[in-house]
Parts: sequence; C-alpha cells; structure tokens
Amino acid sequence: MFSEQTAGLRRAIEDQARRLGFDLLGVTTPDPPRHFNVFKDWLSAGRHGEMGYLATESSLARRADPSQILPECRSILVLGGRYSPSVFPAGANLGETAPTGKVAAYAWGADYHRVLAECLKGLVAYIEAQLGAPFPNRWYTDTGPLLERDLAQRAGLGWIGKNTCLINPRLGSYFFLAEILLGLDLPADPPFILDRCGACIRCLQACPTGCILPDRTIDARRCISYLTIELKGSIPPELRPLVGEWVFGCDICQQVCPWNIRFAALSSLPVGLSEFSARPGVPRPVLAQELGLSADQFNAKFKDSPVKRAHRAGYLRNVAVALGGVDSPVGVPALVRALTGDPAALVRSHAAWALGYLGGRAALQALTAAALTERDGEVLAEIGIAQARLRSATR
Repeated sequence: MFSEQTAGLRRAIEDQARRLGFDLLGVTTPDPPRHFNVFKDWLSAGRHGEMGYLATESSLARRADPSQILPECRSILVLGGRYSPSVFPAGANLGETAPTGKVAAYAWGADYHRVLAECLKGLVAYIEAQLGAPFPNRWYTDTGPLLERDLAQRAGLGWIGKNTCLINPRLGSYFFLAEILLGLDLPADPPFILDRCGACIRCLQACPTGCILPDRTIDARRCISYLTIELKGSIPPELRPLVGEWVFGCDICQQVCPWNIRFAALSSLPVGLSEFSARPGVPRPVLAQELGLSADQFNAKFKDSPVKRAHRAGYLRNVAVALGGVDSPVGVPALVRALTGDPAALVRSHAAWALGYLGGRAALQALTAAALTERDGEVLAEIGIAQARLRSATR
C-alpha cells in the first residue's frame, strides 16, 4: 500500500503535467515489456528497413529491460501530449493550377522533441521541488530505447491499434508520447486491456502501400512515413506512384480511424501546447515552389521543424515524387529545372522519374538534353528508364 503522502505526490504531478500541456498521464512499473518478442521478430524480418539503430545490441538490451537504462528505476511516468489532427481528407485531390503536397499533422508546428523536452525537464524540476531533493531519473520522447506504446498501454493510456498507433478512447491517436523513468515509488495504474478496434480494418484497407500487417506491426520499408523521412536514398520505383501527395510523413491510417473521426474530433479539450499550431506554408506546401528551395531557404523555412529530419535532398526528392503523381503538366517546368540544375543527385534522379511519369514532349526533350550532360550514374539510369517509358507511350 502507498502512503497518502505518495498518493498526494502523484496527484500533484498529474496536475502539474496538465499545466505543462500534457493531456494524458499514467504510471507503470519498470518490468520488461510484454511485446518485446514481437519487436524482436519484427527486426528479424528486416521490417525496420534502414533504421539499424533499433537493432543494436545495447538498444535491444535496454528495450528489453528499462532498468538497464536507469538501475534505480522504480516506476515509469508515461505522458501524452495532443497535437492538432489532420484536416485534409485522405483522398483529397491536388489543385491543378498550383499543386500542393501534404505534411503529416504532427510536423505542422515546432519539433516535438524540443518542445516536449522542455516540458519534461520542467516536470522533473517540479517533482524535485516537491521532494526537496534531486532523485534519479531519465526522460525521453521518441528518442530513447523504450517500447513506448507498450509502456503507455501498461500505464492505462490506451490500446495499440491495428494501425500500430496508441489509441485513447477519449482523444483518439493524435498525440505524442513521452516517458520519465523515476527513482521513486508511485502507484501504478491498471493497464488498458480492452481491444476496441474490434472487427474494423479501415486502416489496413486505406493504406496505399499495404504496409500495415495483420499482427499490428508495419513493414516500415513500405510505409510512406518511412519512405519520406527515414529512408535516405532512392524511394523504390514501384512505391513512388503510391506516395501520392505526401512530402513528409503520412496520416492516412489515422484519418480513417473511427476513434479519430467520431470521438477525438468531438473532444472539447484544446491542444495543450500552442507550439504545435500550424506554421504558414507547412501543411499544404506549393510543390513547384518547394522544388526550388535552396539549402538556405530550406533551413530557414523549416527551422525548429520536424521536417528538417528529411534534409533538403530528401524533402525535395519527396516533392519531385509528389509532382510526378499530379495528373497535369503544370509541374513539368519545375521538374526540368531540378533535373538540370539541382546540386543533389537524389533530387535530379527523382525529377527524371517524375518527368517520365508525367509524360509529354517537353518532358522528353528535357530528359534527352539532360542525358548529354549528366555525370551521375544513378541519375543517368533514371533518365534512361524515363526516356524508354515516354518513347514506348508514343508508339
């Protein structure tokens, strides 16, 4: 049994967490995560793609046992901070006069790593003030070797949905997770044991690339979020037409989830952290303009934004792919400029693909001219494939 003093500390922590902007809070024990073997099997199948940092020996050891991170850990505080849900329908068409892309809703504002880090530091300082002394702790938000959703489910925040997102019955899934490992004993919350997805498979049906698997994992190698953020090289050609409008991340499996449509949308709770509000020009960037961003312009536009994780070359690669999916020649001039003048071979190669996918005489002429001056082997290969596609289409 916990003393009234400990219970009072827990209530004070929860009140302060809400003042800092967190909407959800739960406590669990530092026991090994229940889904660790699922995670290991996922890695063994190679479904993590190029995210090799997930499979290192030290990372695995700490994910299997949180006490490897903080030996003094006696409880884990799990928090959830909401961000504004995507307001764009999953099947919205691009505008023909000025085609625009889509950025995942969590990236419309400031980088959550930076924002939540300050909140977590503030909460630790508050707890120390309540105790009158420092105590052992470690805090993370999507950066530490923890199975966050496993801990969150065990702390009662929600269940892991078929789309692999943690879903709260009151708020849906549009929230960030954060954890503080505490060298303190706090009463643990009961786990969330119900599966409220039921027979619904809307997320599986809606995913353009079929990356959501029946065992509540995803094949990251096919996930649009992975392809547009984590993948640093070329997007596989067979997946490029499926990326659609997304230039950074993807919200489709959340957009179609009934728990976001019917329940979270009706919540009267405001988003607790104003830093996550949309910045101008981020949610629906004009593709032709984005493809012309210099390094300095990219850094200025996305300063303190999660979008910087893709780096300029990766982001413009995504923009080129999105332009290739527009059923209109309006993007051709911007793609031609990228093909002939962008300093990044990654951008030029995907611009070549997009021109081959869009078609038309101007595209073929630009590809033919670029083939005479291009020196990068991968770009030349993409040019050749695009030329062949266009020539076969005119026969």
